[in-house]
Amino acid sequence: MSDYTPPGSPEPPEMNQEAPVTPRGSWLPEVRTWARDLFISLFLAGMVIVFLYQPVKVEGTSMAPQLTDQERVFINKFIYRLEPIERGDVVVFRLPADVTKSYIKRVVGVPGDRVEMRAGEMVVNGTPLAEPYLSPSFRGRDTFAPVIIPPGEYFVLGDHRNASSDSRAWGTVPQRFIFGKAGLTYWPVGKWGLLD
Repeated sequence: MSDYTPPGSPEPPEMNQEAPVTPRGSWLPEVRTWARDLFISLFLAGMVIVFLYQPVKVEGTSMAPQLTDQERVFINKFIYRLEPIERGDVVVFRLPADVTKSYIKRVVGVPGDRVEMRAGEMVVNGTPLAEPYLSPSFRGRDTFAPVIIPPGEYFVLGDHRNASSDSRAWGTVPQRFIFGKAGLTYWPVGKWGLLD
């Protein structure tokens, strides 16, 4: 085989060429990429928190035994744009009489329901309400006369009926004051999980 190269042909690559040396300062583009990705991640996390989920701290024992004082939960602020508030939902809302205060309670009556309590037992539309989330010692022995829930309003109670300020004291909550559904306990770590 001949080493002859016809005129006009490209020169063959030389053997054993060294890799090009990376000039100093070339780490700056990589830092910019990392900074950009970090900024985008923080921005998206912020949007999720602002528009979809928000962490809240439980204060007090009105939702014991499921939620106790100082627990942290995530609330979904968007879900009620897609689906209705249902009986059994644990909701966070502003107290209509003082919107600077936020409460977390369970919905036991929806618009149009006839609710009453007989010696601690909730009765909705004439039928005793199954409440597996209640501790028998927290049920209490209260009784109140039947109430018809107005349109667009909800009857809410704490799960610890002996230690809860709720609709029994200050009436129903208009939907416009309800701003989220509690969905996930995230602190303390040992209690991490979805809410019933």
